[in-house]
Amino acid sequence: MSETRTAVELDQEAAVRRELEDYYRDGEPPWDTGVTPPELVALVEGPGALVPGRALELGCGTGTNAVYLARHGWRVSAVDLVDRAVRQAREKAEAAGADVTVLCGDATRLDEVGVPGPYDLFFDLSCFCGIPPHRRDAYAAGLTERAAPGARLLMFGYGPEAFPDPISGVTADELGARFPGWRLVDVTPGTNPVPTYWFTLRRTTAAVRPGSRQQAE
Repeated sequence: MSETRTAVELDQEAAVRRELEDYYRDGEPPWDTGVTPPELVALVEGPGALVPGRALELGCGTGTNAVYLARHGWRVSAVDLVDRAVRQAREKAEAAGADVTVLCGDATRLDEVGVPGPYDLFFDLSCFCGIPPHRRDAYAAGLTERAAPGARLLMFGYGPEAFPDPISGVTADELGARFPGWRLVDVTPGTNPVPTYWFTLRRTTAAVRPGSRQQAE
């Protein structure tokens, strides 16, 4: 069934795309520092590190973190909306000899991207917090459908106070409401000069596939 979107919703989606494209055209996306954040490193290498499995990065930018995960034994798929970022991510992965599948697409329309899952780890470095509100449930549903039992979602997001635009930003309460079947296990404030947070969610029920019955772990 095709989507019906209002003019306001279409304008919001177009504005997000333009802003992202402008950042990469100018070469200064603030979230794409070229350094893997210590929060992801801790999850992959720290005490109680996850066993490598399949990972999906949403809004992968130029591929720094996708390459990092691949180098640490993960089978990685990565998605970004911006062609320029995807090209750079593919080049970075090739130069590093990292086996990463980088796809250009919308993180809220994963059925159109070709990332069937299931995945054990999802990583989101400020992707969700910039998605227009009317697409956020679709983002959550796409991850939930592709989540292995016990899957983790590590998300970095800006708080709403960081933006003059009221549609941007993310809170723990919103994630709790939009991700049924997941448990918010940790919220850690970021170190940025504006309000930011690291959220960790864990899938508490098995992924639901068409024709299947949802089962508890």
